[in-house]
Amino acid sequence: MARPRIVIVVAGFGGYHAARTLLRLSRGRAEIALVNPTDYFLYLPLLPEVAAGVIDPRRVAVSLPETLPGVRLILGEADRIDLDARRLSWVDPEGGRGDCGYDRFVLAVGSVHKLLPIPGVNEHAHGFRGIAEALYLRDHMTRQIELADQTDDAVERAARTTFVVVGAGYTGTEVAAQGVLYTDVLHARHPRLRARPRWLLLDLAERILPELDPRLSRTADAVLRARGVDVRTGVSVREATPDGVALTDGEVVATRSLIWCVGVRPDPLVDELGLKTERGRLMVDEYLTVPGHPEVYAVGDAAAVPDLTRPGELTPMTAQHAQRQGQRAAYNIAASYGQGRRHPYKHHDLGFLVDLGSTQAAANPVGVPLAGLPAKVVTRGYHLLALPGNRTRTAADWLLDAALSRQVVQLGLVPSMAVRLDCTTTQDHAVVR
Repeated sequence: MARPRIVIVVAGFGGYHAARTLLRLSRGRAEIALVNPTDYFLYLPLLPEVAAGVIDPRRVAVSLPETLPGVRLILGEADRIDLDARRLSWVDPEGGRGDCGYDRFVLAVGSVHKLLPIPGVNEHAHGFRGIAEALYLRDHMTRQIELADQTDDAVERAARTTFVVVGAGYTGTEVAAQGVLYTDVLHARHPRLRARPRWLLLDLAERILPELDPRLSRTADAVLRARGVDVRTGVSVREATPDGVALTDGEVVATRSLIWCVGVRPDPLVDELGLKTERGRLMVDEYLTVPGHPEVYAVGDAAAVPDLTRPGELTPMTAQHAQRQGQRAAYNIAASYGQGRRHPYKHHDLGFLVDLGSTQAAANPVGVPLAGLPAKVVTRGYHLLALPGNRTRTAADWLLDAALSRQVVQLGLVPSMAVRLDCTTTQDHAVVR
């Protein structure tokens, strides 16, 4: 009997862990193919540390061929799924096309930038969803401080040393927390700049990190304000221009740096399937299968998974759920071939972690609220355990950052046009947790 073919799209938290679990369960009895635009799994939660020069960008890029031996890697982006014919088509990085059939299919396409109809944002803001964007932001912050030191124009200098982050969820809060520490290092090396770089963190919510317990939200808010970050809740951007942003409270802020961390939405590929969705996410049952297509599984940000711990609600779009849904889908696929029994997906949140740079963090592992150094230890310990590779190198980078001065040179590898806000880049959301 021919080996069944299981195809997974893509290698975000859900897809990667589905492939990893299937590889262990199948023991060579199934052909597993993973369609992904890169040859690595991106560990998104540590991207703010890449942007701040704390760790090397390769630490967050976990090699797929190395960690998934036996899984066929197909470099490409899926652009068509024929559910009736059970075939998938993709475009490879050089524009070539390919397709293959499947017996079981796991849709784990993740999410893309959430854009709002705000004039100028698409043209002048930069997102924060990948290695290129993190490297660009590090270069951009360095360049702005160096150019500010070079000019004698006080207005230009103020604009270049002002950084605006929109979105005070996990990503935006961590970007601002790490970013202000990085620009302080730059500022100390340019004595002509008398005023410290200015950071603004904006969100329409009533408080930053609204997903967290209010106590942890207040902890993070206090840490940011103590570092001089101008935290403004109930405020967002009304318009963006090359020279600055107009805020919804009427203020105009001169800046050359608009960092967009507003949130995510499911990948547009979900809509193209023509199946029932909920808030843009593909409807699945408690076993993670698509109604009417028992051979199709959906996990992560792309899937509207019923939350059995909170009847009537959906599981949140976090990496914690995506990872475990991928693993559960793998077990249920194995059960569909007679290996064990399938089980519904049910998971209680284990808590949330927010790394605030230096020795600061906020966390509530298994419901225990922590702040400061204890939260930092828990946060870094969790990341080392959750990383499927590069652990020793990551820990070494943290030790070196604590012991040595930070490197702040520009690499110039990523042009500005390469990091424009893009609604087609897929990954499961960066919230680990």
